[in-house]
Amino acid sequence: MHRSASRLTRVLACAAVPVILTVAGCSSDSGKESTAKGDKKSGSSASSKPGEKSKKPELEKAAFAALPDPCKALQTATIDTLVPEAKDKNGTATKSNDLASRASCSWNGLDEDGLKGSQYRWLSLSFFRTDSHASLGNANKRAEEQYGKQVEAAKATEGAQNVKAEPAEGLGDQGTSVVYSVKKDVDFLNTTIVARTQNVVITLDYNGAAYEGAGAPDQAKLLQDALTAAKEAVASVATANKPAEQPQSPQPQ
Repeated sequence: MHRSASRLTRVLACAAVPVILTVAGCSSDSGKESTAKGDKKSGSSASSKPGEKSKKPELEKAAFAALPDPCKALQTATIDTLVPEAKDKNGTATKSNDLASRASCSWNGLDEDGLKGSQYRWLSLSFFRTDSHASLGNANKRAEEQYGKQVEAAKATEGAQNVKAEPAEGLGDQGTSVVYSVKKDVDFLNTTIVARTQNVVITLDYNGAAYEGAGAPDQAKLLQDALTAAKEAVASVATANKPAEQPQSPQPQ
């Protein structure tokens, strides 16, 4: 009887081994699974902390921080060509409460030639600069929008006839010429050049008219002269933003 009991004990012990191994196996897998889940949770918590706000991408800094003096942006020789006998070769600046963002200057003159009549010329140059703004967007993008508005405004000039707009090459990042005529007491032939260089928009208006029997201005020449002046104006923006040269220290003797 004792021997039978011992034998039965051994059989039960052997039969229990697989059960123990199975439980151990389940416990081991469960531990791995819970560890994996714990890793995922810890990884998730590491990547995003509670209460932490995602950072917005930084706006690109505006390329140009300053504007040139519009009355000095064109060479004296250019003013002499476009506006002969200008009343004031130094130009007349338009008042602005923010010269870092917008500035303009104009010239006008009447070139009298006795019995051959008179030629009138008027020239205006304006600069518009944009900055990057958190709610308004990137400086260059804002300048593109302003550029488009200026072109459309030129084409929609009140009383404009025979409007013709074309791309203009060599004027920074974008350029357009708009030519048209306006009937007043005499026929005025108008040219508007709109250009963009980075975050600055340049608008140059140039028109001419003939009085007292003088021949009408050559519109092709008006356009060519306006394009030449506009290229100078675009170049003046880069010049106005060049770093000031530091004085050199005297060399030791």
